[in-house]
Formats: sequence, structure tokens, C-alpha cells
Amino acid sequence: MQQKLKIAALFYFLFSCLLSIAQTKDADDSPKKDSANRADTGKLPFAISREKRLSDDDLKDKKEGIYITAEPDLSSDPQTGFGAGVEGQFFINGKRNDPFFAYTPYRAEIDLSVFYTTKSEREFELVWDVPYIFDSKWRLRGRCEYAVNPDFLFFGVNENTLQPLGNLTNSDEFYNTYQQQEASANVTLEHSWFEGKVRTLIGYELAGYQTSTPLDNNALLYQEAQEGLIKGYGTNHTGLLQLGIIYDTRDLEADPSAGSYIELTNEYSSPALGSQFTYNRTFFHYNYYQRLLPGTFQKLVFAFRFGVGYTTLNAPFYEYLDQWTSIGDVEGLGGSQTLRGYDESRFAGPAVSLANVELRYRFAQTDFLKQHLGFYIIPFFDAGGIGNTLDRVANFQNLRFSAGPGAQIAWNEDTILRFDFGLCPEGSQFYFGIGQIF
Repeated sequence: MQQKLKIAALFYFLFSCLLSIAQTKDADDSPKKDSANRADTGKLPFAISREKRLSDDDLKDKKEGIYITAEPDLSSDPQTGFGAGVEGQFFINGKRNDPFFAYTPYRAEIDLSVFYTTKSEREFELVWDVPYIFDSKWRLRGRCEYAVNPDFLFFGVNENTLQPLGNLTNSDEFYNTYQQQEASANVTLEHSWFEGKVRTLIGYELAGYQTSTPLDNNALLYQEAQEGLIKGYGTNHTGLLQLGIIYDTRDLEADPSAGSYIELTNEYSSPALGSQFTYNRTFFHYNYYQRLLPGTFQKLVFAFRFGVGYTTLNAPFYEYLDQWTSIGDVEGLGGSQTLRGYDESRFAGPAVSLANVELRYRFAQTDFLKQHLGFYIIPFFDAGGIGNTLDRVANFQNLRFSAGPGAQIAWNEDTILRFDFGLCPEGSQFYFGIGQIF
């Protein structure tokens, strides 16, 4: 009971802080700025903060109308093998005379991806996003996914995962490996407040899982399931109620040059929601973007992310391996989205903290076959830690670090092709992905 009260108090405190920030920002705006905002958004059905307006540079490069982008999704990893697939995006941007054109990344987007690897990993995902649907203050997002991955890694879900890698493995090739089949569907609705700078969210997710190990008795996941140390092994399903509040002043969602993104989300699962488990998961994260030396560089952006999450009660093991946000899951600590260079899901526990710093420098841009391309180099630094309790993530002994160089291609502003080479004390890994990690 005391644990639940602590979680509720933390959620209420962070919720109050976000509302206070939004109200203070509104109150501090000068009459002159208010007048400028009204003039700039006069044709809109409601006011949108000028902070959310695309920069003149990004607005100039934004493509009009309806268009499709598609790119190969290639990867090579000693765990999953060589992977190939395709990801395509269907965009509806509208015309430049549409008053929403300067304030939204698009009027609607549908994203379809298909992926397959030589070690039988398969994934199909359909995602849609419609900001200001029907010219209202509502935003509709959704996702349907089917995936089979026989090469997931499992090292445990507590502070023991902080041990050196050799202590968590043995001579069996598949000791840390398991297969998971997942089918899931998610839909969320967001409502805008304070001229679009604040959004409240409600959503629901239903997912089914089938988990197995190739070695059974000699696999770590199977052993911990038999000993009652983890839940979720075998066939099961979850139903989740999702709530959140978002403070967002980014100028371009796909590739921000300025602004902040602060989000507090909470997921609750119980049999009443169609789940086999009862648990709660809270995640807070803060993203900050600032353009540096605009008179000297074409585009140089300092990007920073900090996050902390806490999962309580009787969660299945796989719910400790990622954190949910309104803009997509943040995968477990380690891998392409968090601690680049470490194995995916290398560290896991009830409490998790993470931080990422990137310096995004656009050194060239061009138009080719009516497509706009921007080229970036991006050095990065990552940090993260886990704990069995929330206070333990503040322990500097639990932190791990990685760093490396990266590169990106921005295609028509909304599609980001990302290449990262992460270095850490346990080795190095190369990643290719679609979209910014934050």
C-alpha cells in the first residue's frame, strides 16, 4: 500500500509540474507576442503557439501535397543475422495556404514496414498518425504489429544484470536467448490545450505473447520462470489502460531544431482490462533541443534526453524491457535506442534511468529528383542505469556509459535515415534505423 501511495504521489507531483510550466509560459507571454500569435494563426480554427511553428528554413524545405517515401531497411548483427526489409510512408501534407501547414509535421501519415532476417526474425507493423483530426484539437494515433523474434536476449530483470557480461552467460550458445511471438494493437487519443503546447492522452492496448526457449532447462529465462523469479513465460496476454500528459514546443516533430518535449505516461494492467497480470508502469522523460550558432553553421542542434521509469506489482518480464511513450516504445537499456554499443536489453530492472546527448550538424543539403535531402554528422554520448527500487537509479555505481559517431540523412524533413556506431566497455555495434531515437 505504501508503495502504491509513493507512485501516486510521484505521478501527481510530475503532473502538477507540467501544468504549472504550461500555465506559467502562457502567463509570461507579452501582449506583443500574443498579438503576433493571433495574427499568425488567425486563419486557424483555434490558436496554436508560435513556438510550435516550423522554422523558416524547415518550412521552405517542407514538401506540399500527397507523397510517398520508401527506403530499404537493412541491418547486420551477430545475434539476429543479416536483415532486409522495406519501410514506406504515405504523407498528406496539404498546401502551403493551409493554415496548419506551418504548424504540423503533416496532416496525416501512414507508415508500413516489413522486415525479415536470415535467422528468421519477422516483423510487420502498420502505424498511423493524424494531428488535429478534422481540424479539431484531437490527435489520433494507432499501431498494429505482428512480430516473431527467435533471437531476443535475456540477462535478468534486476540489479544482477549490472554484473560483467561473462557472469551472466555460459558456454551454451542459446543460454541467454529466447523466442517471442507478439500480436498487438494500440490506439490513443490526444487533446490539445494551451495553444497546442500541452496534450492529454488516453489510450488502450491489447497484446498477445507466446514465449519459448530453444534449450529449456539450460536457458536462463526458462530457469528463472521455473523458480518463480519472473512472470510471463509461455502463452499469455495483456490489456493496458494508458494515460499521459505532454508538454511540447518542438518546431518540427520528426527532426526538431528548437523546443522541449516533456512527457509523463502511465500504463495500468489488470484482469478488468483484459490482462492476465496486474501491474503499473510510469515513465517520465524530458527532451530538449537548441539551435547553436545559427549565423555560423547551416544547422547545428544540441539535443538532450533524460528519462526515468518505474514498474511495480506483478509485471511480466518483457514489460521491464522497454518503456512506453506516446511517440513509440523506448526499447530496453542497451541497443540502438538507449545505450548504443551494448547488447539490446542488456540491463533491466523495475527502475530505469537513461540520458542521451547528440550534436546534430547538417553539413550539406540538396534537391534530387524533386526530393530534398539533408546530410548530418552526429557525435553522441549515452548513459543509463537500473535499480531494484526507484531510489537506486540515483546510485552512480549503477550507471553505464557509451559513445560514438553517427550520421543521418533527412529526406523531405519527415523521414530520417539514421546510422550509429556505438562503443562501450563490452564492445561495439553498428545500427541503421528510421527516425530519430528522440
